[in-house]
Amino acid sequence: MLYDVKDLSLSEKGRMRIEWAQREMPVLSLIKDEFKKKNTLKGYKIGACLHVTTETANLMITLKEGGAEVFLCASNPLSTQDDVAASLVKDFGIPVFAIRGEDRDTYYDHLNKVLDSKVNITMDDGGDLVSTIMKERSDALKGIIGGTEETTTGVIRFKSMEREGVLKYPIIAVNDAMTKHFFDNRYGTGQSTLDGIIRATNILLSGKNFVVSGYGWCGKGVAMRARGLGAKVIITETDAIKAIEATMDGFQVMKMDEASKIGDIFVTVTGNINVIREEHFKNMKDGAIVANSGHFNVEIDINTLEKISSGKRTVRDSVEEYKLKQGKKIYLLGEGRLINLAAAEGHPASVMDMSFANQALSAEYLSKEGKNLKNKVYSVPESIDRRIATLKLKSMGISIDSLTKEQEEYLTSWEAGT
Repeated sequence: MLYDVKDLSLSEKGRMRIEWAQREMPVLSLIKDEFKKKNTLKGYKIGACLHVTTETANLMITLKEGGAEVFLCASNPLSTQDDVAASLVKDFGIPVFAIRGEDRDTYYDHLNKVLDSKVNITMDDGGDLVSTIMKERSDALKGIIGGTEETTTGVIRFKSMEREGVLKYPIIAVNDAMTKHFFDNRYGTGQSTLDGIIRATNILLSGKNFVVSGYGWCGKGVAMRARGLGAKVIITETDAIKAIEATMDGFQVMKMDEASKIGDIFVTVTGNINVIREEHFKNMKDGAIVANSGHFNVEIDINTLEKISSGKRTVRDSVEEYKLKQGKKIYLLGEGRLINLAAAEGHPASVMDMSFANQALSAEYLSKEGKNLKNKVYSVPESIDRRIATLKLKSMGISIDSLTKEQEEYLTSWEAGT
């Protein structure tokens, strides 16, 4: 079996952590049992480019239990948990190509190793796997029936491919499932982003001016949790509707030009490029802390920060101090990469339970329907979304009402009125 991980001797620790996460993933566990019984994915090869975490490990195990051959690489150079990668290889026989801190060349070499396996279904987190196929590995297209995408960033990329007519196979936008973005993006990103910031810095958030750039589902979660810890939260936005929503939710809303003058901590969650740039760095207070929780490390203009600095040094794990030529210091966390994975462990397992249940059931859907789909980006079927919500409620011991026949008729009728 081909693989490339840091150290197989880390596997015991990784296996125990995988088991711990599994306790908080009851929906995925039910799907795993069902897949195993039916041998749902027998004969399929699945290539996944995902964050190599304990939660992802449980998804990979579920797919393998369903009969699939699974190949995994990292979707971010700093998101790999080396002990988890080792355990997947040694304890579960799953080929993994991922080492925390790998350079760009190694990252893409690992990605190509997955594609060399002639996969039938791709799973992406950010779109690098599919983009590489489209740009450089057209040979890997043979036999692919479809793919899934985990993130807002990746869905944007694939919808762009669809518009330009270059998307070569159907993609299920897992990110757009209600049981994914309502919960993973809001509650998962909200908690794990602050976890990463606090682990990296050990600062008190209470009383700080905390600037969140972007008020999508991830931004809402970060803002909510920062306020819960006593921070004074400021939102920057380019979308008028989201800006109104942030205002109505009780947050200050202003341009980054103004926020950069008063912020103590900055977090970008926009999915866009150069959200914090030269003029903002020059506005910032001495000691300002800057972090990113968007998928790619492009939201903070690090190249310009390097150019306007006279020097830098690492002062703590995941904390780089940049000394600007004008004398003040700015602290960049996690090299501008996903701070929740660069400095912490990513989303809690109970949230990823729903996200990865969507991934597993979308893979099953593609195995049955992929050949009948067009080269488009599709939403997760509503039946899958609602099934996951129902299973999650059941696992939490929560029951909800059902509509009576009279109520169903009323909701589908136009005749009843005042």
